[in-house]
Order: sequence, then C-alpha cells, then structure tokens
Amino acid sequence: MIASSVPLRLTTAEMLARLVAFDTTSRNTNLPLIGFVRSYLDAHGVPYRVSTDATGQKANIHAIIGPQMAGGVALSGHVDTVPVDGQAWSADPFTLRESEGKLFARGSCDMKGFVASCLAAVPDFQARNLSRPLHLFISYDEEVGCGGAKRLIQDLADSGLKPALCVVGEPSGMKPILAHKGKLNLHVKVKGQPGHSSEPAKGVNAIYPAAAAIAYAEAEARRFAAEGPFEDGFDPPYTTVHVGTMHGGSILNIIPEHAAFVMEWRPIPGVDALREVERLKSYVAQHIEPAMKAVNPTCGFSYEIELEMPGMALPADHDLTSVIKQLTGSNSTGKVSYGTEGGFYQNAGIPTIICGPGHIAQAHQPDEFVARSELDACDAFIRRMADRLLT
Repeated sequence: MIASSVPLRLTTAEMLARLVAFDTTSRNTNLPLIGFVRSYLDAHGVPYRVSTDATGQKANIHAIIGPQMAGGVALSGHVDTVPVDGQAWSADPFTLRESEGKLFARGSCDMKGFVASCLAAVPDFQARNLSRPLHLFISYDEEVGCGGAKRLIQDLADSGLKPALCVVGEPSGMKPILAHKGKLNLHVKVKGQPGHSSEPAKGVNAIYPAAAAIAYAEAEARRFAAEGPFEDGFDPPYTTVHVGTMHGGSILNIIPEHAAFVMEWRPIPGVDALREVERLKSYVAQHIEPAMKAVNPTCGFSYEIELEMPGMALPADHDLTSVIKQLTGSNSTGKVSYGTEGGFYQNAGIPTIICGPGHIAQAHQPDEFVARSELDACDAFIRRMADRLLT
C-alpha cells in the first residue's frame, strides 16, 4: 500500500520532487525509488513486471495501462543519474527547488522530468479506457552503458508483451529526434619491458607505442572530419574519434612497462564502429608492434570493448514521425550526437523516436534544471498521444 503521506494524484512537479529525492547515481542501487514507484502503481491497480541486474540491486519496471497485451506504445525513461561529485551546486542537488520557472535538481532534466510526467498521468491514462496498451519503461544504468534497457528487452522476449512503438523521453526540447549516433568505447592496454631509463634500448617503453596508436586515432578523427562520410542534421555531421584518458609509467627513471588509454568512436549511421576497431588493430599489428616484439615477443597491445551502443535512425516518412510531429506541433525533426536507449529498442524491432522535456545542454551540469513550461508541454503531449494512438 502506498504511504499515506503520498497522494494518489500528484502534479508532475510534485512527482518530480519525490523522484529526485532518491540519489540514483548509477553507482548506487535504485531499489528505494523503484519501491516508491511500485507502491504508487499498486495503489492505482496498474500491473507491472520487474527485471533486475545480476546483483539484484538495480531494477527495471515495465508497467502496462490498458489491455495486457503486445502492441500499443511505450513511454521510456531511465532513472539513474550522473554524479554530483566536484560540481558547484547552489543548493542540495537532491531537493527540488523552483526559481523563475525552472525546477532545479540532479536528474530533473535527464531524465526524471519525463518519468515524473508519465507517472503523474497514470490516473488520466486509466480514465481513458485505452483500447491498446500504454507501456511504461523505467530503466536503470542508462548513463553507464544501457544495461537496464538490454535487460528490459530480454524481459520483453520472455513476456511477449512487446510494444509496437516507443517514445524515449530524453531531453529534446519536445522536438522529435529521429536519429542519434552510436558509440563504442575501447580500452587499449600496452605491455612493454621495464628497465633502467639509462639503457632504453634494453627495454620497451610502453608509452611510446601507446602514443603512436593515439596519434593514429587523432589522424582518423581528422580524416573523418575532412572526408566523411557526412550526414546532415548531426553536429558534427560525421563520425568522431576521441581519446579520453591515458595512463602509463610509475617514476621517471624506470622504462614504463605498462600504458593504457580509453577511446571512443561515435559513428553516424552507416559507419561500422567494429570495423574501425579492426582497422586500428591492423595498423598497430603492422606498424607498431613489430619493433616491440623484436625486443620481447610478449610485448604488445590488448583490447577490450567496454561499451557498444547502437545508433538509432527512424525514417522521416515513418508513421510515428508524422504522428509525433503533429502532436508536438513541430514542423521539423532533428538528429543528435549523444546516445540513448532508443537504439537498443529499435534494434529489438520497436520503431523508436526521441521526444522529451528539457535540453541536453542543461543535463549533467551543476544546478541542472528543467523548465516548468517544458514539463507542461510534455504533460499535454503524452495525453494527446494516448488519445491519438491508444483510444
């Protein structure tokens, strides 16, 4: 039973205040928030399924309002957030505060605002006597690889309750987003041979080959920027390559035995990031490793793909595109360079579009906020969507 202090009807802002009070930074469990949502859904008699990660400390919810069947539309949002560590917040990041029409808190924009809008609308959805199902996806760990979405898709296969369409409410200013880039994170480790720095020829300095591989990555980034392929609508309109961290060595007078760096590709549709990984490996094997192995055959590179997120591309002439444009009153659509869970849902056979309150520039920042006007627009949008597609 839901706690007596929680009304059965909450405004979106009131619901958002409840959700942001839970510190669901991705390193933490999200079970207290999920418990609150479950109690709320129980009080409204809404059936749902729960799926968890291997530890049992992270959980998804798949709720269905209306007929308990496949088809219909899913509204999808994650409830994990990025950390606040080291950020200069003006006030407690886990207490919602309003100023000049803006609602401030960690996750208010990315993306508990959308989830709050969906949950606050539950009584209105129920009152509509939907003829097709409205699915609510609430997921974990989007910020660290979309593990929740992948687990939820497995649960859809088990239940057979797959929606026909999906709207992911990532912050887009309530503008329909048809496509986003994919992402592949690669951890590269280099093993050299240690020795005294006064005799460099007797060792293999792991930092040098790592730097040579990083130089290759930089050259690839320049190649994509100059030669493409290009796709209008993305900013920038080409695949990007980026090295984010690099580590190696211990003290100056020891030839470093180990070095490592982490890099990423963010490919536009049509560019295969796995193929780009193989091109890097081939370059290293031909041009960098031979000199290392001539000193010691055990020296060389190793690779680990830490994250692979598919891109998303909904055709401009898809029925879902037309409907969402009409419902939002938008005359245009967009593409974004950041990744979302949408690519996983689309790869699972669910045509997916991005449309949600707030703007990505406000996400992950100190004093993150979502405008109340954006939440009002989202509230109206999801109700119009239910009327248009599900009644």
